[in-house]
Amino acid sequence: QVLLVESGGGVVQAGASLRLSCTASGRTFSRYDVGWFRQAPGKEREFVAGISYIGGSTEYADSVKGRFTISRDNVKSTVYLQMNSLKPEDTAVYFCAASLRVIGTLSKKVYDYWGQGTQVTVSS
Repeated sequence: QVLLVESGGGVVQAGASLRLSCTASGRTFSRYDVGWFRQAPGKEREFVAGISYIGGSTEYADSVKGRFTISRDNVKSTVYLQMNSLKPEDTAVYFCAASLRVIGTLSKKVYDYWGQGTQVTVSS
């Protein structure tokens, strides 16, 4: 089992940058694929970005390609989401999630462990 804690959210103006962190407990974090998701008010949760357990593969939603970068440091048991050129439509609660499942792409697989979320608000 792994416990996930997100941090780094905040209120910024359009065009600014933020870096979210997802820090995990447990010594086996390096075995987990990790995804970032977001949920805006009144909308369904959506996939944002994912990274494989050794960092060799990444996947992004079309809406964030070229602006967001996911990375991980398995020594620190942390996955990062660097968000640049933020837009008001990026406003949401951002969650990280972890999966040991081998079936499915990073955006489609089932994630079993979730953090509590961190709020990102982008003003125009």
